[in-house]
Amino acid sequence: MAAGCRPIAILDQVRVGRSGLIGVIGVLTLAACGGGDNESAATTIATPTSTTLAPAPTTVVTTVPPTTEPEPVCVVVVGSGDSMGRIASDNDVTVSELQDENRLGEETVIHPGDELDVCVGNEIDDVTGVSLAAPTANAVMRQQSRLNELFSDTSMPDLLVDGISGPLTRQMLCAARMGLDLPVHNLDMPEGSDEEAELFDATSLSIPDGAATWARRWILIDKTCQVVYTGEGTNKVVDVFPTSTGEAGFETRDVLANEAFRYDPALQNDGWHDSRTFPVEVDNPLNGNMYKPLYFNSGQAIHGANYVPPEPRSKGCARLFPWHQDRLLRWLGLDSRTQATWNPSQIGVTVTVQGDYRPTD
Repeated sequence: MAAGCRPIAILDQVRVGRSGLIGVIGVLTLAACGGGDNESAATTIATPTSTTLAPAPTTVVTTVPPTTEPEPVCVVVVGSGDSMGRIASDNDVTVSELQDENRLGEETVIHPGDELDVCVGNEIDDVTGVSLAAPTANAVMRQQSRLNELFSDTSMPDLLVDGISGPLTRQMLCAARMGLDLPVHNLDMPEGSDEEAELFDATSLSIPDGAATWARRWILIDKTCQVVYTGEGTNKVVDVFPTSTGEAGFETRDVLANEAFRYDPALQNDGWHDSRTFPVEVDNPLNGNMYKPLYFNSGQAIHGANYVPPEPRSKGCARLFPWHQDRLLRWLGLDSRTQATWNPSQIGVTVTVQGDYRPTD
């Protein structure tokens, strides 16, 4: 700038365009120079410049596909109109495999609402979540010894402590689950399981779920375990008996707190009464097949029989061994009666039937 000149204004403008360019529009300097008529203006103009910004980084999101397959659906609820054949076909198994997995007999009828395990051969009862892996012989022997101790004050016969988990061992395991408030089923007890710990820690049997404890005296027939619990109100368990309930097609009907309405001592034939509907069977030596029957639920009965397997085998009744029937009748105060009675108040006991038997072999 020439001497004697002075700056008038400096203007600096910057603009950011849509393209990201920064443009310097101009720098304008005006200077006024002194000196009469010779005064002049000097102008400086800066050439516009531009700068390119780096584009913002792009974030790439990659979805990793799952590396595991979804868990299979192993429990199917039977719907209206379902059949074993349809359920087996839908789950790519045979009817025989489905029956074996669920321990169902060939003649077993399924009903809407029933649950079926359709994952065959995985050593798990998927309905209950119980392991089907066989316990070792040593584990079975320990369980058998403990069961004999736990049921020592009942009518359940002692098990042979042989390490073999057969039907009688599983029957008593099932009865123990009832009295220990465990999920009730008639399978082996896995070695080292929580329920085995409960068995070893138990000191007594409690009243099972399903017992009509509001009654002064009650009988609970459980078809899952094939046992009979008896008790008095909410106070105690009186006894536990092995039983054999009605076989397929002649099931012992479920009932809640049904009054026993008739007792027949049948003394004219040493206590043996011949059923009119199912007369004389070969399992009794006398002319009769029902020892001192106690009737409930429109004609089904608890009665003595010489053959009481740990599985359903009767024609709708619940069998006890004759000496067990005598013990039951003594508890009820009926052992001295000489004539049949149709008076429920003289018998004074309710009968409940529950459960669903599943073969284990």
